[in-house]
This record gives sequence, structure tokens and C-alpha cells, in this order.
Amino acid sequence: MQSVLLDTPAGITARLGWDPKLPDHDRKRLLAKEILSAKLGVDAKAVRVEREAPRTFGFHTQLIAEVGGAELPLKIRNVNFRAATVVAVTDPEVSLGLDLRDAHPDDAELHLMKRHSHLLDENDLGKLIAHWTRVQAVRDADGRGARVAADHVRLDTPLTKGWIPDRKVFYRLADLSRDSWVITLAYAPTAG
Repeated sequence: MQSVLLDTPAGITARLGWDPKLPDHDRKRLLAKEILSAKLGVDAKAVRVEREAPRTFGFHTQLIAEVGGAELPLKIRNVNFRAATVVAVTDPEVSLGLDLRDAHPDDAELHLMKRHSHLLDENDLGKLIAHWTRVQAVRDADGRGARVAADHVRLDTPLTKGWIPDRKVFYRLADLSRDSWVITLAYAPTAG
């Protein structure tokens, strides 16, 4: 699998990997191992990455990592789109969300974006995709995902901050796009 380190804000490490022959489950584990082995200075074989056990029905499990049988106190988030995967690792206090899209979406995806967008000019493909990926990253960081309608997410004009009006959390937005992939990271320290 080919992978590249993405340019991320301080305290967050992310990699983009692609391989059409590998299932997304394998890609995200390999990328997480790559990030963690470099971060910790250990051999990738020493890092074990698994899915956490579901707590309740419908619970969306996240990846957890262990080294030497001890769970690492890190948050691992991932997103897949076709043959590409992005994995991000950060401290557990940071709320983190990701979105990954092809820079040239198909007609079905474009229709979905336009239907839920509240942009005045939906014909500017670059603006539409930038807006859509930021909305999706905020929904992912919020944790409720699809339970929050896309048109409830609010973004500031320069597309650097996003929020959902029923919560007092403002997410910073970072564009991590690379090659033909549009990648957005939403992040905020967890209150508490």
C-alpha cells in the first residue's frame, strides 16, 4: 500500500493511503500502525490495532491500539472513500472528525451534495466540494454523524470554523487535500 504523511495541525498526525486490492479494514489498520510506530519509535509489528467492542446496539466502534498488551491513550479516527483511507491520531481530549472525497465526484454524489447544500451558487464544483467535506467532517467530529442533518451544520465564510447550533462546540477546519483527494479535518479540544 502506498501512503503519505499529511500536513496537519500540531498534535495531530494523519496519513493517506490507497490500494484498490486491500479492503478498507486492512488499510486503516496498516496506516494506524505506521503512524503509531513512527510516533512511539517502535517496530510496526509491536503495535496491535483492533476495533473496540461495541457498547450498545448501533454504537459505532473506533480503532484502539496496544503495545505490549497495554492500550495506548490515543484517539484514532479514520475515513474511507473507495480505494483510499485517511487515518488520524491525536490525544484523547481532542474531538476529531474527518471527511475524504474524490475531487471529481460522480453524478449521484453531486446530486446528494447539491440537495443538502445551502450554498447560493451550487455550480462552482470546487466551492461545493469544499463546503460538503467540511460539513461532513463537523458531523463526524460531533459524534452524531447522520443523526444531524447536513443542512444544520454551520460554517464561517472562510470555511475555517464549523459548528452545530444545538451544541457550544466550535470546530477548527483544516484542508489536508492531496493529489485528487479532498480531505478535511475538523478538530476541537474536548470541554472539561
